[in-house]
Amino acid sequence: MFDDDDRKPNKNDRREPDEERRDDDKGDPKGVGFKSSKVLFLVIFIGILVAIVFGSTSISLNGRVDEVPDWTSFVKRVESGDVTKIKFVNRDVFGVYRSGSEYTKKGDKLHIVAPDPLGDYWQKWLHEQAQKNPQIEIDFQKPPEWPAYVIGLLPWLLLFFLVYFFVFRQLRGPGGPGGVLSFGRSKATLITKDKTKKTFKDVAGIDEAKQEVEEIVGFLKNPKKFQRLGGRIPKGILLIGSPGTGKTLLAKAIAGEADVPFYSISGSDFVEMFVGVGASRVRDLFQQARENSPCIIFLDEIDAVGRRRGTGLGGGHDEREQTLNEILVQMDGMESDDKIIVMAATNRPDVLDPALLRPGRFDRHVYVDLPDIKGRDQILRVHSKRVKLSPGVDLNLLAKATPMFSGADLENIINEAALIAVMKDKDGIDNDDLEEARDKVKWGREKKSRVMDEADRWVTAYHEAGHALLGYYGTHVDKPHKVTIMPRGPSLGATHFLPSKDIYNRTRKELLGQIVVAFGGRIAEEMFVGDISTGAKGDIDQVTEIARKMVCEWGMSDRLGPIKYQEDEETIFLGREISRTQAISPSTLIAIDEEVRRIVDECYSEARKVLEGHREAIELVAKALMEYEVISGEELEKVLKEKKLPDRAPVKQVTFRPLPKPEEQAKRAEEGNFAGGNLPGSMPTPAPA
Repeated sequence: MFDDDDRKPNKNDRREPDEERRDDDKGDPKGVGFKSSKVLFLVIFIGILVAIVFGSTSISLNGRVDEVPDWTSFVKRVESGDVTKIKFVNRDVFGVYRSGSEYTKKGDKLHIVAPDPLGDYWQKWLHEQAQKNPQIEIDFQKPPEWPAYVIGLLPWLLLFFLVYFFVFRQLRGPGGPGGVLSFGRSKATLITKDKTKKTFKDVAGIDEAKQEVEEIVGFLKNPKKFQRLGGRIPKGILLIGSPGTGKTLLAKAIAGEADVPFYSISGSDFVEMFVGVGASRVRDLFQQARENSPCIIFLDEIDAVGRRRGTGLGGGHDEREQTLNEILVQMDGMESDDKIIVMAATNRPDVLDPALLRPGRFDRHVYVDLPDIKGRDQILRVHSKRVKLSPGVDLNLLAKATPMFSGADLENIINEAALIAVMKDKDGIDNDDLEEARDKVKWGREKKSRVMDEADRWVTAYHEAGHALLGYYGTHVDKPHKVTIMPRGPSLGATHFLPSKDIYNRTRKELLGQIVVAFGGRIAEEMFVGDISTGAKGDIDQVTEIARKMVCEWGMSDRLGPIKYQEDEETIFLGREISRTQAISPSTLIAIDEEVRRIVDECYSEARKVLEGHREAIELVAKALMEYEVISGEELEKVLKEKKLPDRAPVKQVTFRPLPKPEEQAKRAEEGNFAGGNLPGSMPTPAPA
């Protein structure tokens, strides 16, 4: 594998030997702009310093210096013969005292500043003194002229310095290093194996996608092997998958495996405020690729520039569409001898322009799906190598408890578990830390500091007990994994259901079972509190969405049949239609509402029937939640089967007061007095632990 310093010569490399390779995310040599600014500032600083030092009119004097107070005293000393050497530098006068003079006690030399530059009178006087006293040596020095020129240039240099840093550097912002004149330069980052440190060993859970990519890497390393039978490797490869599934990681692994240059750039890096900049950057990127072929170009989030042209009301974005047109032209202009592979990643293939997906361009689609249980186990083992695990940690159990989690979610779980273990001063990560990290990633952190009224806690306890009981006794639903009344995220409590297997589709019975379980909280509040709260909002949203999709999208209504009645909401924004059309008659809309209402009413009745038959169990589960705040699925099963609370110390103990009978609750409801916390003796009250 090569790097920037010892890269092997390429026969197609037509660049000058002294040209630096672009190595940063802005397309210019790494650190060139920053370094040049520092050099310029240093040169200016040194120039000013030299001008100050060498422009000084002082001379080096050894020994003590006597500062003569005025010009008259200096004249008297010269006339008396006490000064032997006199040196003039402009207005500065330096002299040396005669040995034995009375002034040598103060200093060996003297220094005085003349009131004015010496005129003809004083110069004549000095020559007369030199004739009278032959020991006097007179030296007139003319100061150098270049410091004056430098000092005269300093204001202009300072002005240039200010203009450069406050004007030109501001213009460099939109286009990065290189300024306005380099807007059209590509901002692609050159990634090498030494830089990314990622290989196929770091990619797990997407074996099929790895095989597709390994084929590309093999072609770049040995093209003749694939061309022996006349085959042609695809020019463009499109990585499709949900966010966090590892598309970008897979691209980085290619950079670590392929012994070729790898140019990585985001789709948004092409688009600027000036029309034509994106197209120019595309041309520059492909030109670099041709000069360094074989190589790989990776366009991350290509939907930023590859959306369907002419979308939205009033047309599309000219700059984005020109960039897309240039990408299409450049891909068509690639020959088989170029040995350039263009890869792109997106999670929205439905919005891409059809011209991008036709044969000859991005005609190979690699789907990067959510990992299954085997893939999740592999991903967890890859990410757990960089942390310290305690003995007995079961990553396979965590893989089973994280269905529909992406690779990014699993990496986040390992990281959060490490942070939790550090905060608890543990020597390693154990299963409890992984469990807490999973709940935190999926549902948010517990809000133990939130202060809740006791009546609100009882409402939450009955609400979650209703969900838990319907989930436990349901036949086509997932069993409860954990029930809690501790606030976590936006909810005051939650009943967590984890699928026992990976979910790829849902049957009608399973969907109806979900609706039944969703109504458990609202019905339990009505039965045991005598009122309903706003806590069922999320449940009602879920019920409405499932029931309407069953009727309008999934064809699960016998009355309306397998017909799609739901229009795509994004159609108008994708430019496929200029306005929304209504292909459903008013009578059909009425039938849809009736079917949705029928499904909801039947599930509501079934949920109430189940809860009415297990009133004591709901009360016991609610009491367990009030005392322990969190109970696991195993503890819930023990409570419902053995009618016993968990065998561990409770957070606090509570006692029940008898609730009003159903007849009394109905009577109070008719009178407007619900059997809520305002009535004495109607709600369970806590007792000291």
